[in-house]
Amino acid sequence: MTAARSPLAPDAPPRPGLRERKKIKTREAIRGAAYALVEEQGYDATTIEQIAERAEVSPSTVFRYFPTKEDIVITDEYDEPLLAELAARPADEPWSDSVRYVIRKAVRLAMAEQPEITELRARLILEVPAVRARMREALTGIGRTLAEAVAGRTGLDPDGLEVRVRAMSLIGGLLEATVYWAEHGHRDDYADLADRAIDVIEHGLPAAKS
Repeated sequence: MTAARSPLAPDAPPRPGLRERKKIKTREAIRGAAYALVEEQGYDATTIEQIAERAEVSPSTVFRYFPTKEDIVITDEYDEPLLAELAARPADEPWSDSVRYVIRKAVRLAMAEQPEITELRARLILEVPAVRARMREALTGIGRTLAEAVAGRTGLDPDGLEVRVRAMSLIGGLLEATVYWAEHGHRDDYADLADRAIDVIEHGLPAAKS
């Protein structure tokens, strides 16, 4: 993903300082090197040392930015802007509508900016158990943050079982939509699949076809 300000953000934040811009540039160089190497030779054959050499940094620098190789390919710059966008939605808008709006916008943005990387990430989640496991672990943290956002909109306890189940159901549903998308060769519209996942969480299973 791009390190520049995401259009998801509701307000323009202050321009990052030189030190932060250097960090962003390094982080993006490492990601770009990892994506390129994985495309060339596969995930398992790609090593941290190769990524570091391609990005022109040391292996210790790679680990300073990304604790594991899996973190390099599953992370992007969209989580914070997405949550900021969610918080900025109208107060009287049903939270499920707010979530649907933000998720659809995020998916469309990812597909518009770097469709190849978005597809590669989905394929790795499908094909590489270590990537899928790390993604599930990362999404647990995002789910807790989403629960806090939902609680803020609904007045419910963010640590309440109902809020946590709802938030994690959404996270799990979106992950499954991503896996489904990769399984079917990325033929479907990714945003539409996300919409369908949210529909199931909100309304349950559709009626069986006769």
